[in-house]
Amino acid sequence: MQARNEESYEDLLGLWSDLEAALSVLLSEPLRMPGFTPKLQQIDLWLQDLISHDTDVALYLMFQRASSTTVGYSPSHALICAGLCHALSKVLQLQQSERDTLIQAALTMNIGMTTLQNQLAEQREPLSPLQSEKVKLHPTEGRVLLEHLLVRDPLWLKVVQHHHEIPPPAPLAQLQPVQRLVRILGTVDRYAALISPRKTRGGRSAAESLQILQQDQQYADEVKQALTEVVGPYPPGTYVQLDNGEIAVVLRRGPSPTEPQIASVIDADGHGLYPPILHMVNRRPQIRSALARSSLTLDLDLRSMAQLGVHSARGSAALYRMVKLPGSRVLSDS
Repeated sequence: MQARNEESYEDLLGLWSDLEAALSVLLSEPLRMPGFTPKLQQIDLWLQDLISHDTDVALYLMFQRASSTTVGYSPSHALICAGLCHALSKVLQLQQSERDTLIQAALTMNIGMTTLQNQLAEQREPLSPLQSEKVKLHPTEGRVLLEHLLVRDPLWLKVVQHHHEIPPPAPLAQLQPVQRLVRILGTVDRYAALISPRKTRGGRSAAESLQILQQDQQYADEVKQALTEVVGPYPPGTYVQLDNGEIAVVLRRGPSPTEPQIASVIDADGHGLYPPILHMVNRRPQIRSALARSSLTLDLDLRSMAQLGVHSARGSAALYRMVKLPGSRVLSDS
């Protein structure tokens, strides 16, 4: 893939959409794509490039995409999991070799059922017996397919094969490498599934998803603690209910997990706010609760919301210049 520059994309959503499209092609017809592993590694580098510019921007794009549509679920889910694994690998201080294998496994864990996974996200009726069997076998089929694609990393193959298994309840440092990576990937996989909608149900809020993960926890799980540290209850790209009745989108993480930077996009009467109202941390309404995207009664265009994400990119001049947003109101201290 060619190196990105600020003229390469129309807007912030283009960054994510192009990356997702490249992965979709690779996962949908892998046997027709020569050089599978180098191409996947390039996608990993592309993802790292986006995250390294600004983690909050990457999170904003991930959560906006995850919560807004069921179309193209499989590659979207893989990228979200890979992005979160990348962020967690730093907090958990994984060795570079384990980090690389973890990301490759996150991108390919469902390669044994890419088409079916896309179909199931759009399907309203229960799984057929044939679909259920395919879902059950997809970890093993994924490993076999990767072997056909000349993947030689035994740890990568094992993590894909065992990514739905539950490792022993022990600290990460005491686990074997495959168990350690399976625990990280399994936690992220479940979290990403919880926040994502299906035709049969809406996605859950980020706060509720974290609470579900923490249920029945019998030991101090570093992975869940790290995930809470990275995303918190109000990650960028998600929505919150304010005490003045407005609904806001989270733009960036703030000085504390409960003080993110936000912009009101729906007023107390349920009408869209245009331009949105950007709140300063010390002059903003209080957050009452996290909201699932499915609970919003007003349809917010995904492209428009991605354009709003430019305000979460002000710390990165290169990203900021990639998109132009008509003026937004800012509630200042004065």
